[in-house]
Amino acid sequence: MKKIKVLGPGCAKCKTTYSNVLEAVKQLGIQAEVIKIEDIEEMMKYNVLTTPVLMIDEVIKVKGRVADINEIVDLLKQ
Repeated sequence: MKKIKVLGPGCAKCKTTYSNVLEAVKQLGIQAEVIKIEDIEEMMKYNVLTTPVLMIDEVIKVKGRVADINEIVDLLKQ
């Protein structure tokens, strides 16, 4: 099962990224654990300064911009 994390303080871009992740998972019909991390101290553990951040299986795939649904689908297929 994929483990997906969206890191961000709760801004509009972060919420959009989270929604896009949920839609991508739904389109693929895969099982995934999707976690949204909004706590600043928790985000600092990952040493990221720009949000939103999309992590798949503990690897940063996208940071500082909103990943669209098709891009997330492609990342999840890898």
